Amino acid sequence: MSRLFGTDGIRGVANEPPLMPDLAYRVGRELVATLAEQHDSERVRVVIGRDTRRSGPLLEAAMVAGLLSAGADCFAVGVLPTPGIALLTRALEAQGGIVLSASHNPFADNGIKLFSSEGTKFPDAWEAQIESRLAGDDTAPRAHGAALGRFTTYERSEKYYVDFLTRCFPLDLAGLTLVLDCAHGATYRVAPSVFRRLGARVIALCTRPDGTNINAGCGALHPEGLQRRLGAAGADVGFAFDGDGDRLISVDHLGEIRDGDYALAIAGRHMAGRGRLKGNTVITTVMANLGLDESLAAAGIRAVKTQVGDRYVHEEMLRLGANLGGEQSGHLLFPDHAPTGDGILSALALLAVMRETGETLASLATCMRKFPQVLVNVAVSRKPPIETLPGLTARLEAFEREMNGAGRILVRYSGTEPLARVMIEGADARRIRVMADELAAAIRSELER
Repeated sequence: MSRLFGTDGIRGVANEPPLMPDLAYRVGRELVATLAEQHDSERVRVVIGRDTRRSGPLLEAAMVAGLLSAGADCFAVGVLPTPGIALLTRALEAQGGIVLSASHNPFADNGIKLFSSEGTKFPDAWEAQIESRLAGDDTAPRAHGAALGRFTTYERSEKYYVDFLTRCFPLDLAGLTLVLDCAHGATYRVAPSVFRRLGARVIALCTRPDGTNINAGCGALHPEGLQRRLGAAGADVGFAFDGDGDRLISVDHLGEIRDGDYALAIAGRHMAGRGRLKGNTVITTVMANLGLDESLAAAGIRAVKTQVGDRYVHEEMLRLGANLGGEQSGHLLFPDHAPTGDGILSALALLAVMRETGETLASLATCMRKFPQVLVNVAVSRKPPIETLPGLTARLEAFEREMNGAGRILVRYSGTEPLARVMIEGADARRIRVMADELAAAIRSELER
């Protein structure tokens, strides 16, 4: 069987191979077996939650059946942002957590994301162990009688999560008008609650999920509606979350979109200036704009790069003891407050900087000058190593010679979708667009043979 786990769990179209209810049932059973072995525990406790997709209850029911049949006690927290489920995994002293979500993907997709007892991403070795178990016969525990797992609907999940966020940043937001785009996703109730409790006037968009409208032309991937509403309302700042609530894209009062690179520059420089940035280091990925490197370097801050994926950023942060990291896409990590990326918490962190400095987001964002960047996605049916595509590598080498160090080119496959991504940065926006289109055409030519 081909590898199921990608950079962010198991992803696919719900109710189509491989993401079928029978797989969810088996993953539930093998998860219990793996957790029992790793924790040397006879009784396993698991927290499970989901976003607003139509397929969520289908996969949840199958997975819960697998968990209970293997003797695990299961706490169902319902629809809640991914970081809230991770937080409750730790708070309820569970050995593992499960999120059923495909994050920013279209509604027909779904996924199974696993968390450790600490609320962090599941270790690669444990995922490999589950995959190995799935490839063989079902030898997971099969409980009987009183040994069957107990199912509990945890009614306090939203309140616990909202209370936690407002304790992390007990801000006074009175006088501020915020526009929130909740992407018809998992933040649709909790995000407005958090900011209203802190005193802000909140205009909430996309808070009516129907199971099929999650991420549809809204949220972190489509902040245009947020921009329009913010301008019409004369609001101070806007925040867009993705379907599962772990990423943030901001819009300032001038209508400018501020992505994760801006957030890292603003938070990093602010924390460093107050002696709160551990190791004077920010962890980001190879997708970060060159402007972020320039902004951090100007403040004497070291930028360390990892491969794409917030799990890799987190691993490097642990290794170096850093307390700020993230991705351009809006996944931001503040481990002093939470174990995983959290869009609402990231918005609170930016508001805290605004309150401490008395500056607007637009003013704070002047600390970074973005280099022109082009990103082109190419649909692919297979993913051979990039270096084995001769037509593509020839064009890559030619363009890198042309740039002569005054920009950069990155070609990689998505870890969660059947896509190749071409990213180019450079001083001449028109030229890098031509380059990106040529590389995308080369990929199509190579992979259509």
